[in-house]
Amino acid sequence: MRLRRMAESSQSNLDLFTCPVCLDLLRDPVTLHCGHNYCTGCIKDCWDQEDQKGVYSCPQCRHTFTPRPVLNKNNVFVELVEQFRKSRIRPVVPAPVVCAGAGDVECDVCTGRKLKAVKSCLECLVSYCETHYNVHNDVNPGRKHKMVDATGQLQERICTQHEKPLEVFCRTDQTCVCLLCVMDEHKGHDTVSASAGRKEKQTHLGETQTKCQQRIQEREKELQELRKAVETFKSSAQTAVEDSERIFTDMIRSIERRRSEVTELIRGQEKAEVSRAEEHLKRLEQEIAELKRRNAELEQLSHTEDHIHFLKTFQSVSSTPETKDVFSTCVSQSLSFEAVKKSVSSLKGQLEDFCKEELMKISAAVAKVQVMLPAEPTTREDFLQYSCHFTLDPNTAHKQLCLSEGNRRVQECAQVQPYPDHPERFDMWPQVLCREGVSGRCYWEVERSGNFDIAVSYKSISRRGDESWFGCNDQAWLLRTFNSSCSFRHNNEETELPLLASSRIGVYVDHEAGTLAFYNVSDTMTLLHRVQTTFSHTLYPGFYMYSESPSVKLL
Repeated sequence: MRLRRMAESSQSNLDLFTCPVCLDLLRDPVTLHCGHNYCTGCIKDCWDQEDQKGVYSCPQCRHTFTPRPVLNKNNVFVELVEQFRKSRIRPVVPAPVVCAGAGDVECDVCTGRKLKAVKSCLECLVSYCETHYNVHNDVNPGRKHKMVDATGQLQERICTQHEKPLEVFCRTDQTCVCLLCVMDEHKGHDTVSASAGRKEKQTHLGETQTKCQQRIQEREKELQELRKAVETFKSSAQTAVEDSERIFTDMIRSIERRRSEVTELIRGQEKAEVSRAEEHLKRLEQEIAELKRRNAELEQLSHTEDHIHFLKTFQSVSSTPETKDVFSTCVSQSLSFEAVKKSVSSLKGQLEDFCKEELMKISAAVAKVQVMLPAEPTTREDFLQYSCHFTLDPNTAHKQLCLSEGNRRVQECAQVQPYPDHPERFDMWPQVLCREGVSGRCYWEVERSGNFDIAVSYKSISRRGDESWFGCNDQAWLLRTFNSSCSFRHNNEETELPLLASSRIGVYVDHEAGTLAFYNVSDTMTLLHRVQTTFSHTLYPGFYMYSESPSVKLL
């Protein structure tokens, strides 16, 4: 126990006679007006670095002096340090020195080689290494300074204008200020203590954190779904490749079978006709031989001088020998298979055209299979990226509709228009379709004055009778606007919608995704109605006009 007390007393005296700057026994000690002791050389070095400021401070308590104090040797302390130096039993093993490296906070008290700071004092606004931190605590035993782990953010706690701690939060300017700022440029502002400001922001932080966590969950779910979709996509692609290979192999085999059948037909016809011709050739050769023999007998008889022999023989040889074929053989002049060649060539051309057409369909179908669909627009600027230009088709316009402004405005007319008859013209309802169709992503806006209906429709919609009315069949989707009321109709089913608040309506179509959306366009985009379905054909914008002489213009 005695040895322990002696060790503690020795350590206490060591701390007392240690210079806070060089951490060694005091050499030529001097005492500042604040009561702290330093080596004469160490404090001079510190103050030499502060000459340009004109204000000198104590490295421990930061007490300032102006002008630079005159340093006088403390003779009493010199004697005490010398006695302590002689009375030490054994040298004290210094603590391991850790120098500040890249990214570390340096000790503000160390001179020369800077050690790594471990703590920062929010009262003194100074960062300390392990040794100077202990000295700081010894110097301020009764004052509880707020200490934090040393970080590079200490300077952020000091007002750059007044070099005072930031202790106040200005609600007006949403910034941290010092007490002098409150009395100066932030005078009259709504200010609270930093702790009160933190408490207010903590609530918002919790809300933001909750949203962030929800976003993380959403993104993690999206990540899982995307990974699953990629695997499904790969599997589907592999299956499609295998199926197409099998189908194309069957097609090739089928074509090879047809090729063999055509070859067999040609060879069979060749064999049959050649066999029949060879039989006839053989009969012709035999008949010629017989005729030549008879002709030789006649020649010989014509030269005989025996009249009796001539007369008796002439009767037997004068008759012409009979042939098996009564009629002469007619040899065909069409001995070529050119017609067959033309037919095969025609089949080849038709097959190539058919394959080309079907390949285009296959390519379009392949392009629709996507793992990720592009993000759907939200702002008007986003929608306008998909802006499309449309013109009304006069061949579809009812005869009581007038088109103007380059076929971009339509209104109902009192007089019947002299449009020529056309199979695509609506004959019962005052409707019109646009000339251009939609098969991808597209956005357009219309400006209305009065009552009208805006629709998208397949081109195959009926043009005759009640069935041609937009929305009363499965061929068209209709947004109905009448006296500020609004509704949606498809396949004769109607849905009531909120009242219109603007004269401008936006329509967005993503054909591949099966999305159709109507928007009320003003300062913001307000969704009126959204449809999610599958479109099997190209869509065409269309309008139904009421009798109050309204007009609609495509923008």
